[in-house]
Amino acid sequence: MILSSPHNPRIKQVIKLRDKRVRDHTQTFLIEGYRELSLAVDHQITLKTLFYSPSHFLGSNEMALMERVGAQHVATFEVQHALFERLSYRDRPDGLLAIAAQNSLTLRDIKLHTEHPPFFLVAESIEKPGNLGSMLRSADAAGVDALLMCDRCTDIYNPNVVRASVGTLFTLPVVEVTSDEAIKYLKNNGIRIVATSPNAPLAFTQVDLSQPVAIVVGTEQVGLSPQWMETSDLIVKIPMRGVADSLNVAAATTLLLYEVLRKRA
Repeated sequence: MILSSPHNPRIKQVIKLRDKRVRDHTQTFLIEGYRELSLAVDHQITLKTLFYSPSHFLGSNEMALMERVGAQHVATFEVQHALFERLSYRDRPDGLLAIAAQNSLTLRDIKLHTEHPPFFLVAESIEKPGNLGSMLRSADAAGVDALLMCDRCTDIYNPNVVRASVGTLFTLPVVEVTSDEAIKYLKNNGIRIVATSPNAPLAFTQVDLSQPVAIVVGTEQVGLSPQWMETSDLIVKIPMRGVADSLNVAAATTLLLYEVLRKRA
């Protein structure tokens, strides 16, 4: 059977999950796209329902992924072409969309590696889903051990976070905590807290980042709160040579994470 009516209860549920309140109540969220779903399956994210539209497939790998999903006994439904485009939150859907269970983690779930010093990213009150998704992508690329989401403004399961992260939301532990909890955890584990300020005496390239470290970034408009600035072990600056006095938070995060990677190479 091909789902073709927008009044179908399963179709209505997908649309409802665009609302944070529904995601919170059902503890589910949406994953759209081949790459995103592939990473979700690879990292044991529990899928509840899969919707697909063969006319949107971009290649031949989609069927193989559907077989992997089917092996987990996930309910699967074909959706009529035009209706799938109504479900999609992309300009160019690739024909795959799933409802998945949220994977809530705690600080106890974080496994500190022994082969390299701990490497954390702390994001305080990030407001824009696109920035948060980009930060996840950079954290995955730089080999960050975990992302601590403090005092969140953006829902980690917002569809735009999933999309901007290109599925890297599923490749590293993401733990939602208060700033108090995060600071206590980092201090207890001997992890150096590094913050940024345009008034810091040293640039981020001039300090030792090879030891256990947590890079802390703050809101797009006002930066880090006084609590994080006062408890940081090290404050550095990103040199600005032009008229602008700051970088986009996702761009700044990428610079800082890759400097840790460079110092440890």
